[in-house]
Amino acid sequence: MKSLTLEKANIIINAATNKARKLNMAPLTVVVLDEAGHLKAMQREDGATMIRQQIATAKAWGAVSMGISSRSLASVAEKRPDFMNALIGITGGNLMPVPGGVLIRDTKNNVIGAVGISGDSSDQDERCAIEGIEAVGFIAGV
Repeated sequence: MKSLTLEKANIIINAATNKARKLNMAPLTVVVLDEAGHLKAMQREDGATMIRQQIATAKAWGAVSMGISSRSLASVAEKRPDFMNALIGITGGNLMPVPGGVLIRDTKNNVIGAVGISGDSSDQDERCAIEGIEAVGFIAGV
């Protein structure tokens, strides 16, 4: 199993923000968590609003804690709103069921962390997360 090192986490962040700049997106905040939901790395681009760190963290934390992307959590929220509301409650609001939280899987398909991005539309945030994960040779779990 390949591990999520600080060096790789920083490459993920740089690749994600480089993609955002090429697409002329709004300033992003990118969070990388390890498989236990602990912060590995975080960067907030100049101009990103102050709550973006909490949103990006909630997207990534929800993905890694539930083992599915935050896009998939959005689908669960639509189908089972009572369950999602309870889940958000028991996590103290630290879960955001919208796209932008993507699992990081190694080449053996093990979950080794998650990326959460906030700043632009959720779909664009997710696009940048995938770009970052793939830049280091990991598999994006969307």
